[in-house]
Formats: sequence, structure tokens, C-alpha cells
Amino acid sequence: MMAETLPSAIEQELLGIKNLLWGNEIKPEIFKRWSQGFYFSSNEKSALEQAEGGPCAILAPVEAFIIKNLLLEFKDFSFRDKVNEDIQNRSLVNALCEILGQCNAKKYYIVYLDSDLSDPVSKTDLNGDNTSAATPLVIDPCRFHNEIKVHHFQCLDGVNKYYTENIAKIKAPYGVLLFLYSVIASKGLEQITLESDTQDPFIDETYGYGSQNLINLMITGRATTYVWDHDQDVGGLKLKGVEKQSQIGFITIMEYHRYCTVGSFFKNPIHPVWVIASDTHLTVLFSEERRLVSPETKCEQAKRVFKSFDPYGNNFISADKLQDVLNALDLVSEPEYVNIMKKKLDNENLGIILMNAFLDEFFPREDSSTPDMFTLVHYNGLPQSNVNGQVHFHIGSAILLESDIKSVCESNPMLTILQTKWPNIEVTWCDNITPSVN
Repeated sequence: MMAETLPSAIEQELLGIKNLLWGNEIKPEIFKRWSQGFYFSSNEKSALEQAEGGPCAILAPVEAFIIKNLLLEFKDFSFRDKVNEDIQNRSLVNALCEILGQCNAKKYYIVYLDSDLSDPVSKTDLNGDNTSAATPLVIDPCRFHNEIKVHHFQCLDGVNKYYTENIAKIKAPYGVLLFLYSVIASKGLEQITLESDTQDPFIDETYGYGSQNLINLMITGRATTYVWDHDQDVGGLKLKGVEKQSQIGFITIMEYHRYCTVGSFFKNPIHPVWVIASDTHLTVLFSEERRLVSPETKCEQAKRVFKSFDPYGNNFISADKLQDVLNALDLVSEPEYVNIMKKKLDNENLGIILMNAFLDEFFPREDSSTPDMFTLVHYNGLPQSNVNGQVHFHIGSAILLESDIKSVCESNPMLTILQTKWPNIEVTWCDNITPSVN
């Protein structure tokens, strides 16, 4: 079942979505940067291309789901040479539907334009090259919002069929925005407001970047503000984080700057694919090495639980929290035993327990599930951020060093971000060119 007209309730919902995303005013230059379609690079057939800065908050997660599904289908990076237009279209539609499906919607509202506003303009029309990339038109945001319409579907199969039959609309100008509006409409403005701990617009009014709420919504289906595991009590406020292990992961340079703490659910996703955030941009990192996301060992679980009682990342907890940690790990937690362990682990009576001392006592000599050497592949959708101005995957050989001392190099933001996930990592990139995360 689908509806062509806009019931008044949906009209109000779309007005609310407009305000949620843009705030009180939409800057034309920011709206223009977001007004692109989903299209693939002519150089790297499975890589979405980004025209200008801004919509990476949508494009990077969609690309991450595309890569995740291609790795599952082809078992390894061989998909790079096998992707054709049919696989492109199927992969794009499946990724969009998977992101919508994570919203747990009761009904799916697909926002679309049924006018020349969404007619694709190929790059062939503009500069003679042979790509099908849609080029944004200059348009008044008011006209765009006045002309959007809504289909509704009872199930994802209907959405998949619609997108498959209307693939040109997804690739045409405004395809990214129309999908974003569809996600929020399907999720429901009320539910998104309940999940979000901010009053700020989801698209930055000054620079046009997508907020963490928007990134989390695209990756997990929940528009939470924070990236730690579960909800946390901070000063009496219950702040919502990531609910469960995600399909794809997320790591960020903001953790290095100590602006946030990324939890295990994001750092250790179900599949070896991560959206990675620099100060200004989102890109994607992935590997065909499944052992990077193998089930947690007991020691890794203990680290995660211990850190959940150490929100500031100090690698120690108050001695008074020991019983809670032991209880969370299903270890002996009777008061008499806890008091004995407190004295042993805090023999100087400082009132704190170090994580390493805790792990050595309860989980000694456990081998890591992570291999010492593996291949990483990086994607950046901005042509100007790639070698020769063409989007392509960049391959690196990673090694995890035995030393506990990591090399800090602030001039290498890629390494800095990777070290938030693998503290002792070193990567040798193809042609000795470190890919840009900006």
C-alpha cells in the first residue's frame, strides 16, 4: 500500500524533520552541498563518490554497509574487480533498506520528488566524460520542501522493490537528502527526539557537518548523542549511548582528543568495517580479516566491563566499584571475598584499582583473538582527497607491535585514529602514501 498525497500529520512531520535537520534557517550553500544523489565512482566501481563536504554523514555509513554486504557475498576483497552496474544498484538498494530496517519502523515512509527537480543531469552533459553521476542543480530550499511527497510501505520488501524500480531517483540530485528524510520519517520524529540528548540541529548550521546523532542513526538506527556502550549516568543525568554491538563500527579522532569515549560495541562491530571520523570528515576502513571481529575473549569482555566503570578512561576504578565489576562479570562478588581482593589489588590503600592489576589477577596469560598482521583498506569519497583526484580504495599492511609504548604522531591523523582501536598498530600503505581522512 502506498499514498501519493500528504496527510496533514505527515506534512507536520516533514516540517518537524526540516527543523530537526536544519534549525531555524537553511543556508543555501550548505543545502546545495547536501543536494547530491548516490552515485558510484567511475574509477572504483563499488565506491560512492561525494561531490562536496557535508553529506559524508550519510554517504560514509551507506558505503560501509555496501562494503559489508559485498564482503559477505564475495568472501573477500575480490568484489573490487567483479562489480558491475547491476551489482552496484542491488548493493545500494540493499544498503539503504538495511539502514531503514534498523529503525524498527512500523511503517516505512519514503520521501520523493515527482518533478524535474530530481531529474538527473549527467556529467556528460557538463564536461563530456562518460559517467552517470548526478550533478546538483541550484535550487531554493523552500521549493524543494514544498514539492516533496511521500509513499508509505508496510514492509521493507515494498521499499526494496520501489527503490529498485526507481533507482534513477536515488542517483539523481537530492537522492541523499530524500533518503535522509525517509529514514527520519520512518523512524518517527517523536522517537528520534526521545533518543537524542541535544537541541542542536543534526546538520551544523555553520559548516554543514552531520552531527553524531545523525551518524549514530545511520549506523545503528538510534539517534543517540554518545558513542559509549549502553546508557551512562553522568552527574545524575542518564545519557544514551550505543545499545548493542553494531553491524559496522565507528572510531574517531575525537577520542584521542578525549572529547568522547568510544565503547566496545562500536570498536568491535559484527563485521570488520568501520566508519572513521577525523575533525571534519567521515571515511571508511575495512578488512577481509574476520578475526578482527571474532567473539570477545573473556579478557576482552573484562576490559570492556571494567572500562564501563571508568568513564573518564583513566584505566583505573574506585576500589568501591570492585564488587560491581565482579558482579557484572559473573565472578565471585560476596563482600568478604571482595574485601580480600581490595587489599590485594590496592595494597597501598590508595582507594583505586588499576585495570592491568585486575586483569592479571583474574584473566592471566590469555592470548588475544586479534591477529598480529592483517590488511586494511581505506575509502574516502571525496575525489580531491584521493591521489590524482580520483576515488579509489587504498590498501595498507598492518602489524600490531608487541611493545606497550605507542608512537604518537599528530601529523598523521590516520594513525592517530587507528591507535584508538589498536594502540600498538603500525601500517605501511601502498606506495608509501598515507590516505587522507579529511
